[in-house]
Amino acid sequence: MDTELQERVLKIMNTVLENKSLDKLTSLEPDMHLKNNVGFNSLDLAELTVRIEAEFDVDIFEAGIVNTVGEVLDKLKDS
Repeated sequence: MDTELQERVLKIMNTVLENKSLDKLTSLEPDMHLKNNVGFNSLDLAELTVRIEAEFDVDIFEAGIVNTVGEVLDKLKDS
């Protein structure tokens, strides 16, 4: 897994979590579910999308729903 890409996504996800006063993640696993494991709701996913698009110029939800960290990373790798 691309460590630099993973670190950048981790930083973005932790920013979203901090905005909710939730605990930061220390690492990412591809099978982590954005809602069930990370705790994002629909507004958090919208913020995540905006922040990722600003950082990478990629809309991760453009081609459909993204549920896991691995799917987010795959979308970014394919761009």
